[in-house]
Amino acid sequence: MASRNASFNEGVVAGALLAPLKLGFLLMLTLVGILVATWIVDWTFVFKVWPEGVGRLKGILAADLARTLELAEWQGEVPSVVTGTANFLYGLVFGVTGIHDMGLRFAEGAALSIPDTIVRTAYLANTEAIEVAMIGTQLLGVRLATLGMMVPLLVLVYLIAAVDGLTQRAIRRACGGRESASLYHRAKYLQVMLVVMGGALVLIQPVSIDPRLIWVPSMLLLGLLARLQWACYKKHL
Repeated sequence: MASRNASFNEGVVAGALLAPLKLGFLLMLTLVGILVATWIVDWTFVFKVWPEGVGRLKGILAADLARTLELAEWQGEVPSVVTGTANFLYGLVFGVTGIHDMGLRFAEGAALSIPDTIVRTAYLANTEAIEVAMIGTQLLGVRLATLGMMVPLLVLVYLIAAVDGLTQRAIRRACGGRESASLYHRAKYLQVMLVVMGGALVLIQPVSIDPRLIWVPSMLLLGLLARLQWACYKKHL
């Protein structure tokens, strides 16, 4: 009969081994959800809102790409990282699935196989929607690269604010002050909401806006919330 300690150790080891797989699966589901949401927003604006249609979406992609390349050069990053991210995401969605090559075969007018002949009618009936999805996928890749360039600054702001908050906590404890668990938890949850909403706005917005106009105010607010969170931390360190 196995002891409780052995069972506990097996559970810990299994959890440690499965943790990267769970994290990877969660990230994949999150990316798929963001991609589908991006397509829905783009389809809605292209077919229902913008008179220019898909031309407006192409203009947004060009503007965001130029701005992100400029931001990459300003930060000392390699510009190919931006285009590489967009091309990788596009290839993952439309290259691996064969949709890109299928469209090329249909455009060339060459002899088609039986599966291509069956799919051709549905593909041609939804050509514009597929084109919007392709452009939207590339646009999402460009914005993911922009988001990646913002992460180091986000982490730096959070660390500075956390250190300052812990310092204020130590001063207050030395003076006999009180901690507040309610403020701690509220500030923590507000930070999560702020990061999620800011990220969603940068990735899914149907307009071309400099991401710094969104992230700089968001980072300042995040720093204030992080400082409040750790200043009100109740447990002993």
